[in-house]
Order: sequence, then structure tokens, then C-alpha cells
Amino acid sequence: MNIAVVILNWNGRLLLEQFLPSVITHSKEAVIYVADNASTDTSVTYIKDKFPEVRIIINTSNGGYAKGYNDALSQIEADIFCLLNSDVEVSKDWLIPIIKTFKSDSAVAAVQPKILDYKNKGYFEYAGAAGGFIDKMGYPYCRGRIFDTLEEDKGQYNDCIEIFWASGACLFIKKQVFEEVGRLDEDFFAHQEEIDLCWRIHHLGYKVMYCGLSKVYHLGGATLDTMNPRKTFLNFRNNLFMLLKNVPGPKVWWVLFNRMLLDGLAGIKFLISGKFSHFAAILRAHFGFYLNFNRFVKKRKKLSQRGKYYSIFSVVWQYFILKRKHFNQL
Repeated sequence: MNIAVVILNWNGRLLLEQFLPSVITHSKEAVIYVADNASTDTSVTYIKDKFPEVRIIINTSNGGYAKGYNDALSQIEADIFCLLNSDVEVSKDWLIPIIKTFKSDSAVAAVQPKILDYKNKGYFEYAGAAGGFIDKMGYPYCRGRIFDTLEEDKGQYNDCIEIFWASGACLFIKKQVFEEVGRLDEDFFAHQEEIDLCWRIHHLGYKVMYCGLSKVYHLGGATLDTMNPRKTFLNFRNNLFMLLKNVPGPKVWWVLFNRMLLDGLAGIKFLISGKFSHFAAILRAHFGFYLNFNRFVKKRKKLSQRGKYYSIFSVVWQYFILKRKHFNQL
């Protein structure tokens, strides 16, 4: 089982200096690639000089996470791709449990390891934690992380279970399935495209798994900080894209209507808090959704929409009204 660990880079020389050595040291079972998204710094020269064993793919433009990986992975031959952020430190033998998980069931298409916080290694990290789920309104959440509440890692998620979505910070996927589902959706640019990808994996009847015996440490916020209005825009717009594209049956219209209302409440909250740029970002996200509505209806028609929700409750209600902050309280 051949693995290609592929790190997408854009002007990230400092991150590569900090994190690439751990990937090289602990990934003897894989071939390591850096896919450069048209960087203007000295990233490529640095890799060539310091790590000649790392293979480099040069993308002609910065098409974001989705296009960047699509362009790079089309040039790589491997049984399994690992899409790894440039700000991730890996641990010893991290690939071995992942390989075993793939071999345990031919229906397994994608796997995510345990993702811990690089800055506070005893806690789970925002982007993925111990595996992703989605509530009935389409809000993503994780075991170990619900909204901004992060759990301490006490071994409570040292298991291997089926999940709804795997984090794009460290996503293992079979090459054959990646191509079968139609690769990453480049209209997303960045943020939540991995959830859309996993949803399409479910539509085809494959499994997405979490493997808690493998762990990595994610710095987070290296591309866009959590409170960057651009991130707010992408998250709100892309979530609507994803729902229109994937929610099965007539239920999609009920979900979208309710999300519009909830997005409006979020916008009012930003406005009251004086975060005017984030309020504007939500408005732009909705306009972006309307402008691309017909495009995503066409995409919807091409999918089987067999993928189900994993949660029948509202995580917003559970978290903000019932004050249930941890996964085991839901």
C-alpha cells in the first residue's frame, strides 16, 4: 500500500522549516511531496537545498486548497494520498495505524488521525479534533471540539470509529475514491471542501474513519486566522454551497431556509459586538451563494444524495441553550 504525503505550501518557508523535519523523520512508509501554490518566497529553493529527498510539484497559480491539491494529486501515483497541512507536526509511527485501518475494511475510503493542538499538546485542536460530524442544520462539529470549546485529551477518543467528515488538516484518502467522487470542488477555494468531499464519499457508500491510535499536532490559523473576515466569508458561503449540493431530497429547502435565519442571527450578533467586517462578510457570503445558486443546483443533480446526516439534533441548541459543551453530553 503506497502512501504519498502531500503538503500544500504557499509562501510558507518558516512553517516548512519548523514542521517538515518531523514529517521526514517519521514517514518512512511514504513518499513525501510538497505541492507549491505559486509561492513568491524562497520555499522551493529551501526545500531543494535542505531536503533533496522531498519531491516538489510546482502549481502555476494559487488556486487555494481545492485546486492546489487537485492539480498536484493529478501528477502523483500512489494507493493513498495524505493531504497534510504545512503547519502539522507528526508523531512516531503515525502512519502504521492508518495503514491498518485501511486494510481492515475495503469500504474504508478516508481516514483521519487524532488532531491535537501544537501550542497546547494536551488538548484537541479546532480543525478536526477526534473526527467530524454534522448536525441537522448542517453545522460541522467534532468529537473533542464543539464550536470554540476544546476538550482535554484524556484518552477518551483512543478508538477507531466511523465519522461523517475527516479534517483537511490531515486527510488520508484512496486515490481511486478521490477520482471516483470527482476530486475536491474548486468552487469552494478553501474551507469546508473536505466536508463536501466526505459527504460525496458517503453518497457512494464508502466509509470515512477516525483512527485515534495515530496522532498529529496542528498549529492552526497559518493560512487564515480564526477571526479573519475572509475566513468568515468562506465558511458561511461554503456551508450553504455544501448543503445545497448534498442534503438529500426536499429536506434541502427546509435546511437552507433555517440556515438563512440562523446566519442572520449570527450577523446581528457580529453587528452588536462591533465586528462590522464579519457582518459584511456574512452578507457577501449570501450574495456569493445566490450568484452561484444555479451552478450548485446542477452539481446537486449529478449526485445520488444517498449520504445521511449522522446527527438528528441541533448542535446550536445543545451548545448555546442547553450549555452542553462536550461531545459526550450531546
